[in-house]
Amino acid sequence: MDDPYYWRMPDRAPTPGTDTAALHPISVVAERTGLSRDVIRVWERRYGAVEPKRSAGGQRLYSDEHIDRFRLLAAATRHGRNISLVAGLATEELARLVAEDDAARPTDSPVDGAAAHRETADVALALVRTLDASGLDRALRRAVARHGVSAFLEDIAPSIMHRVGDEWHARRFTIAHEHLATAEVLAVVFEAMRAVPETPAAPRLLVATPSGERHGVGAALAAAAAALDGWNVSYLGVDVPLADIVAAATATDAGAVAVSVVHTGDPEELAAQLRALRSGLPAGVPLLVGGAAAMGLNGLSAHPGITVCGSIAEMRSVLARVWVVA
Repeated sequence: MDDPYYWRMPDRAPTPGTDTAALHPISVVAERTGLSRDVIRVWERRYGAVEPKRSAGGQRLYSDEHIDRFRLLAAATRHGRNISLVAGLATEELARLVAEDDAARPTDSPVDGAAAHRETADVALALVRTLDASGLDRALRRAVARHGVSAFLEDIAPSIMHRVGDEWHARRFTIAHEHLATAEVLAVVFEAMRAVPETPAAPRLLVATPSGERHGVGAALAAAAAALDGWNVSYLGVDVPLADIVAAATATDAGAVAVSVVHTGDPEELAAQLRALRSGLPAGVPLLVGGAAAMGLNGLSAHPGITVCGSIAEMRSVLARVWVVA
């Protein structure tokens, strides 16, 4: 339930000494953008799209910011823009233009949905890189309007946060970038969840992260997705003691409990805590566990009443079966 924050967050710390200004040869740029080397060279030479650096031997070297620009330029041209008219735009302006074009695309557009989601993530990453909070907020809201809440929760938001996590671990993003992205994504997710009214006859899902776990995007995505499917949701937030989760489940007569765990120092201890949590819950209340840390816990799914979910879509499928049983 958190991949890339889809119930999964990267679980490793930044590597000390990693070069924060890593440069890439043109082959890497081509691989990451889908553009041919010839197109990259033409856009660079003829239109001044980027100004690469040179190695001691004269080889072109491109930064992550250059790759962001090429992705956005590629998206702009797919939307029908002439490269000569967009190559000179600032990256922030280019990102906003691509977001607007994506939002205005007709719903019967033949463009592949997965490709459109990638374009949205490209735009978001460029805006995070420049710490453009207002631009990111607009891009995320356009993504919801354009692709729907389900696609945002299951694919777009997890992809964005996964890529932010990768940039953080490579030390190309700072904690400021990660916090900004998290805050803007959570704002949109919580707004989507609040827009769904509770249904008196529906079961209740309790969502939280356990003590010591402060990464809450995956849990929030799970909560919003469940609300979208008709569950009444009680989102307790992050870093909640297991005893309090048990008490809340009893007090709210929860039909299921979901927790997201991203980091762990001791996998065996975490598994023992989750088994203890399941044992403390009322009989018949299933425990759904997601997150990068949960995915690495061998045998956890074999414990009665515990289901490990590898994605928001899988969690929704499990909850659908739980509701039918209930």
